[in-house]
Amino acid sequence: MLVDLINQFSADDLNQAAQKKETLGKDDFLRLLVTQLKNQDPLEPLKNEDFIAQLATFNSLEQMINLNKQFETMLLLQQVTQASALIGKEVTYYDAEGAAHEGTVDSVDLAGDVPQLNVGGVLIDITDVAAISAAS
Repeated sequence: MLVDLINQFSADDLNQAAQKKETLGKDDFLRLLVTQLKNQDPLEPLKNEDFIAQLATFNSLEQMINLNKQFETMLLLQQVTQASALIGKEVTYYDAEGAAHEGTVDSVDLAGDVPQLNVGGVLIDITDVAAISAAS
């Protein structure tokens, strides 16, 4: 009975998560744990070992989420450092149609999730750079 309820809850939760954000987070885990505790058999309650194991899993999940956020911040800082090193350099880049352009990097724009290079008033993604050389 409890297993069926948990399976149903987790299947619904997985479907909703897939539609919303494609991943389950700590809130989803807590809702699942609370549902399990509410619907447990009073004659055979959750064993302490099982509960502690689930709490340990939740703690691990929370730590992984925090670590992932730190990695994302570190990646952004690395991208900013790489982009700022290109200021004053001559770059060759390709536009959306595949045409090659050249210009000097004037500045770096940090408005989006990824730093963009300002080359002659045109903002380009650093991944579109094909070649870098010293300014003439």
